[in-house]
Amino acid sequence: MRAIGLMSGTSLDGVDAAWIETDGERVGRTGPALTLPYPAALRAELRALLDRAPGLGRHDPEVAAIAARLTARHAEAVRAIGAEADILGFHGQTILHRPQQRLTWQIGDPAGLAAATGLPVAWDFRSADVAAGGEGAPLVPAFHAALACDLPKPLAVLNIGGVANVTYLGADGSLLACDTGPGNGPLDDWAARHGNQDCDRDGALSAAGRVDATVLRRLLADPYLARPLPKSLDRLDFGRTLAASGLERLSPADGAATLVAFTAEAVARAPLPAAPRRWLVCGGGRHNPSIMAALRERLGAVAAVESVGWDGDTLEAACFGFLAVRVLRGLPLSFPGTTGVPRPLPGGTVVRPVAEQPVPAGG
Repeated sequence: MRAIGLMSGTSLDGVDAAWIETDGERVGRTGPALTLPYPAALRAELRALLDRAPGLGRHDPEVAAIAARLTARHAEAVRAIGAEADILGFHGQTILHRPQQRLTWQIGDPAGLAAATGLPVAWDFRSADVAAGGEGAPLVPAFHAALACDLPKPLAVLNIGGVANVTYLGADGSLLACDTGPGNGPLDDWAARHGNQDCDRDGALSAAGRVDATVLRRLLADPYLARPLPKSLDRLDFGRTLAASGLERLSPADGAATLVAFTAEAVARAPLPAAPRRWLVCGGGRHNPSIMAALRERLGAVAAVESVGWDGDTLEAACFGFLAVRVLRGLPLSFPGTTGVPRPLPGGTVVRPVAEQPVPAGG
């Protein structure tokens, strides 16, 4: 089947869209892919919504208005791809993730997207997993396994968005995953407050600073890092640890350098069963030379996923095209080793352009 996957990640920078041909088990052809940045006003609205989401209801009119603007941008991305497809995989925007409370919240309007594009929309990928006691994330491991079927193992695929997550592909066929800790999120927020830009562009701010060992030690004491996998995070879960660490007393450059070290060290502490032969890195974090240098220092064999012919900017978007086909076929999206569900678990719903309500997967 031909699918277009759509992803708006925790970095809040825009819509990634990617065309893929797949049966939900193997990856056939890949095609056009793009990133459509959010207007500054929409990005600011989404960032503010993260702080306010715990106190909001799912039918809050302001949330609905932002979701409508978010969905319209996704429809623009589909039109910009300009390729025929059989289904869309629409992740929406996560604004709250609390799996311990069996809660995960992605905003978006799948019926509106179906109407705007005339295509069926697979949506709500995480709810069934969380309802069954899973972490609800990461959902990329099945896609990573399909892409990497011929690569030497053990192999780790690391995605650095606002949160960082790793897929571990064992030599024995094992599939494990977890969110490792912070990705770009705290660094982006720091740069926005102290560097007058929306991220640590080209690693310039962090490269000018020095790691503060005391602050880093306090950050690494966060109890999340000692938890066994599988485990997952909300983008703002390290807020209290960051606030209590003394980070705000550092200079802009030293603070950025310390946050880079925090991201890399959290990855290095991921409780994997054996050292991977190499780490392949995707997501926006691989564009930051400071992050990549810190990862190489801690992990050794680290390379961007382009080294094996993958597109690291739109890999997650392609994943949700792949998962959309799995939703249609009723195939599992998550597994005991990736999210902690008791058994391989299907999920998602499909919204069709001619229907008012979602229909079950496979319908």
